[in-house]
Order: sequence, then C-alpha cells, then structure tokens
Amino acid sequence: MESAAENPAGRGWEVPAEHAARFSWEYDSGRSRLLSLYQKGKDKQWDATERIDWSQTIDPGNPLGVPDELLPIYGSRTWDRIGRDEQELRRARQHFAGWQFSQFLHGEQGALITTARIVESVPDLDSKFYAATQTMDEARHVETFTKLLDQVGVTYPINPQLQELLNQTLRDSRWDMAYLGMQVLIEGLALAAFGTLRELCQTQLPKQVLAFVMQDEARHVAFGRLALKDAYADLTAAERADREEFVVEACYLMRDRLRQREMWEALDYDVADCMEYAENSPAWQFYRNSLFTRIVPCIRDIGLWGDTVQKAYADMGVLDYAGVNIEGLMAQDEVIAESLDTRQADGARVAEVEETIAVGVSV
Repeated sequence: MESAAENPAGRGWEVPAEHAARFSWEYDSGRSRLLSLYQKGKDKQWDATERIDWSQTIDPGNPLGVPDELLPIYGSRTWDRIGRDEQELRRARQHFAGWQFSQFLHGEQGALITTARIVESVPDLDSKFYAATQTMDEARHVETFTKLLDQVGVTYPINPQLQELLNQTLRDSRWDMAYLGMQVLIEGLALAAFGTLRELCQTQLPKQVLAFVMQDEARHVAFGRLALKDAYADLTAAERADREEFVVEACYLMRDRLRQREMWEALDYDVADCMEYAENSPAWQFYRNSLFTRIVPCIRDIGLWGDTVQKAYADMGVLDYAGVNIEGLMAQDEVIAESLDTRQADGARVAEVEETIAVGVSV
C-alpha cells in the first residue's frame, strides 16, 4: 500500500497525559438507559472477517464509484487541467478515497485509545461497562478500515487538525473531556461523514464497511450524550464556559480539517487553487456543513448551548441542525446495516443454489 505523504510524527506518536484511575465499589444496577446500551453493545458484536464479504473487489481508480462532480475541486482551474486525462482522474479519485478512509482509520485508533481511557477514568460502573464494549468495537473498526485501505492502495498520515483535537482530548485530565472530545465531537463528525459516503457510494465493499461501522458508532454517540447530559446538569458557570470554549475550538478545527491541504500537496496540484475552490464551492460547503448534523443537536442536548456556542454555529452555517432528530437517525442507521446483512445473506443463498445446480448439470 502506497503512502501518499510522509508522516511527520514518524511511525508512532506519544501523548503525555495525567489522569486518575477511578474504581467504583457501587455494584448496584446503574442507569437503565446506559445498561440497555451496554446490553446492545454485547448483542451487536460482530466479526469483520465474517460479516463483510472481502472477496468483493474495488477499482483503485474509482474506489467509491461516485460521480466526479462530488470531488471538491470539480470545476476548478486545476480540474480544467486534469479533467481530460483519465489516468490523472483515476489518481485523483484514488487519493480522495485514500485520504478519507485514512482519516477514518486514524480517528478510529484515537477512539480506541480514548475509550480505553474512559474505562479507566470514568467514575460510574455502568459507564465502564459500556465503554468496555466500545473498546472492542473500535479495535474492530481499526481492523476493518485497514483492510479496506489495502484495497484502495493509498494511505495518508493523520491530518494535523485531527491530530491536534486528539492531542487536546487525550492530554486533558478531566474524565468528561474524553467523552466530549471523542464521543460527541469526533465520533459525531465521523457518523455524519460515514453516512454521506454510505448514501453516495456505488461500490458494495466500502458501502458495507461504512454501514456496519455506523451501526456501532451511533451507539457510541448515544453513550456520550447520555453520560454527559447527567454530568453537565450540575456544572458551574465557569465550568460550562470552559467546555463551551473547547467545543467551539474543536468544531473549527474539524471544519478546517476538510480543506485537505496535504492531499493537494501529495498530488502536486495548485494547492492555493484547490483550497480556495473547495472553500467556496456551494456543493462542498453543503457537504462540509452537513457533517455537523449529529454534533449540533447533541451539544444542545447535553446543555452546552450558551451564546458562544450558538454564535459559532451560526457563523459556520450549521445552527439550524439543532433541531435534527438524533434518535431517528440512529434508528435509520440500524435499519440500513441490517438490510445490507439480509441482502448479503440472500446473495450467498442464491450463489449456493446456483453452485448446486451447476454440480447437478455436470454429473
């Protein structure tokens, strides 16, 4: 698998952190909704080597099978230069998918490490239970995206803005900041990005990967939302203001991540033209804003909804997402994943019948 750019952090990255490991001696029943999520987390464990049909192949020159109009530089001066060169178009499509899935992969490893931190640091036993199931989920997601990227054929280092957000989340010693940074913000953005690609993708393998991972991630965001809603009910004004400031900074970081500078540099395109065009393209602005559909209503629901946050979301053009029905989106994620399971099982049965018929004919 080709590495499109050198990783400035080398082969690894160490984040110094100080936090307390918390034990709980209260082995009572806990909160029913969190325990329900814990039960669902146990019930919904799956094996990536069995649930996903890895015999399916993808075309590295168009891994997602999406129209070129969806590429962020479609219509730019750079596009005018490369648009008639099929080999260069195949390279651009491959790098676009490689960059997207690489950032998903790095985010999943961040979630794996952060969730392990939550098991250790969160004070409530019911939260430790659920976080333990999520840790297994995140390991499976790292495995799954690694396998998918092997077929795409191009990988990228972690994006600087994502790395900075992970750095801030992991270095903070307060247990709730791991929830806020990872469960609500990073996972919320990932869910929306996965969902957009899942709907647009015309290639079965990445579509399956995205749908099955989303089925887990929807529970993870629900976990952070439930836990923080309880915890933040008693924040002081100063504590609430501090967390709202973190939310605003993190959301701008995540928005800026989508400018993809390192991809344009690796492709040796006109970086200024690509970034300016993607920044001002109505289609790409819509896509970028839609990635906050899960974050904004969640932030409102957990009570971090002061003037500073609302002003920032208005500036970003995403304030109207506050009214999105998160529960409805989660239910839809579940239905789509289960339908892909059914479709794959039906296909396997058809193939088995056809193989049996072929054997009978040959006798």
